[in-house]
Amino acid sequence: YMSHEGLHLDYEECLTRPHVSPKDGSTSYYNLGTHFLWIGDRTRALDGAHVEYFRGLKNPIGVKCGPSMNPDELVRLLDILDPHNEIGKVTLITRYGHQKVDPLLRQHIEAVQKTRHRVVWCCDPMHGNTQVLENGVKTRKFENILQELSKSFRIHKETNSKLMGVHFELTGEGVTECIGGSMELSQTDLDKNYQTYCDPRLNYEQSMDIAFLIAKYFGNLRNGVMSL
Repeated sequence: YMSHEGLHLDYEECLTRPHVSPKDGSTSYYNLGTHFLWIGDRTRALDGAHVEYFRGLKNPIGVKCGPSMNPDELVRLLDILDPHNEIGKVTLITRYGHQKVDPLLRQHIEAVQKTRHRVVWCCDPMHGNTQVLENGVKTRKFENILQELSKSFRIHKETNSKLMGVHFELTGEGVTECIGGSMELSQTDLDKNYQTYCDPRLNYEQSMDIAFLIAKYFGNLRNGVMSL
């Protein structure tokens, strides 16, 4: 299963092919370079080239939703990308930061619930929680990642919505790029095995920490407990 951000449109257009339906002869366009393509938070302008390209795709697509997106803009974007109200056509990938997730997520959920769009909600607790240290190194704090995820679960529950997916940047290697977790990595540990050329990733142990906490949350939910 392949998924990536549709950033470079010249590249994406080269991988886009028409498909003629044998039933009615209608033509649909698919991006064959991936199963699932998403629009980034910085390239989702309603009158921009990225939205124009994405609205013509038959693929399921995602949209990153950050603090700069107001509820009315989100509804207008869904009207463009999902004019036929297809169930699961659009996945909304929220990335606010742990200090902004409430009330922004709640406002976005309530705005979508007033429409006929049936979206899939996904939480990206990584990108809104990136910070740059005094020495210029980018990192993320495990506690902030967990806090945004926990708040997202709670808000979805309170608004009669469901969080159906999570989006993490992680690796199975023992890198030291994010602070915290069961290993209790500190800022001074980052230079021990800082490998990324882009964004800081959760390492193997931190990834497993998150996985077990999510599993525990759903186990507790069956017993009437809501905390992560």
